[in-house]
Amino acid sequence: MTQDEFAKLLARFCAAANAGDGQAFAACFTEDAVYHDYIYGDHKGREEIAHMMSHMFHRDAGDYDWRMFDPVCNGDLGYAWSLSKFTSKVPEYEGNKVVIDGMSRFELKDGLIADYRESVNGGVAMVQLGVEEPRVYGVLRKWARQLKEQPEVRDYLAD
Repeated sequence: MTQDEFAKLLARFCAAANAGDGQAFAACFTEDAVYHDYIYGDHKGREEIAHMMSHMFHRDAGDYDWRMFDPVCNGDLGYAWSLSKFTSKVPEYEGNKVVIDGMSRFELKDGLIADYRESVNGGVAMVQLGVEEPRVYGVLRKWARQLKEQPEVRDYLAD
């Protein structure tokens, strides 16, 4: 994939995410793609990815806006810095505004996303939501455990 093609794919990706159009969002992915989300977990295949966007993201986040900046692509792998903002629709945090920055990693195949993962500071998001400290600690502990369980991280730590 060229740099320009990647930028166009990211524009489609963000437009679909912002609109809550799960089908258009999933169309940015290969049939067997995996979307690794730090809140909602892994979603495999277009059907699960579409459901996550339409029925999870937009269930919980109003006024959703996600943008990608400074995309780089080497053909099979792309990265971009992202900013997203939303207003919480989760009853216990309803109305709280959140902004998140992160780095997105895209494994690419045949002009589509085959694997998506991101690195964001979810603790910053939870503080903006108003999540109580003991719950924040519990979630961060879970994320730390999940990080260490990833095969690539296990291999890295074994060196």
